[in-house]
Amino acid sequence: MSDDDTNFTPQINYELLVESALRTVVRSSLKIAEQNGLPGNAHFYITFLTEYPGVNIPKRLKDSHPERMTIILQHQFWDLDVRKDDFTVSLSFGGKRETLTVPFMAVIDFNDPSVGFGLQFALESNDDDDVIDEGETLPEGVDVTTEKAAPVSADVVSLDTFRKKT
Repeated sequence: MSDDDTNFTPQINYELLVESALRTVVRSSLKIAEQNGLPGNAHFYITFLTEYPGVNIPKRLKDSHPERMTIILQHQFWDLDVRKDDFTVSLSFGGKRETLTVPFMAVIDFNDPSVGFGLQFALESNDDDDVIDEGETLPEGVDVTTEKAAPVSADVVSLDTFRKKT
């Protein structure tokens, strides 16, 4: 055992926890659209990694978007089905209706320009162990700590900055 092993200081991985919480915002927003349609002028721009495991899109779309793709859910989308880990939606591409399945972990941007709301996610690893769902206990083997305490600056972000002024 080296001296480094005795100086282990676990730290909470807040970035991972925040990413997970924000992905819940995406899931919940899509769930509202699934159940009630999009309210008012709401519309979603969703950018996702086309190579991410579990992404299922037609070959012609994959060929034209080999790395990432942005879809818009506004007036013409059908069969939106939001599940725990992914969503499926049908959209029209060149007059042909196509069905796409997108895991939430593949999403790298989510925007609703009608209210000036947007989220960007770090490019994720394909390790599903990093996913923590709201209301669930951590699965065995998931580590939301880092091995060593590193000097960190505390940047506090006020959510009021992102709220729409009335």
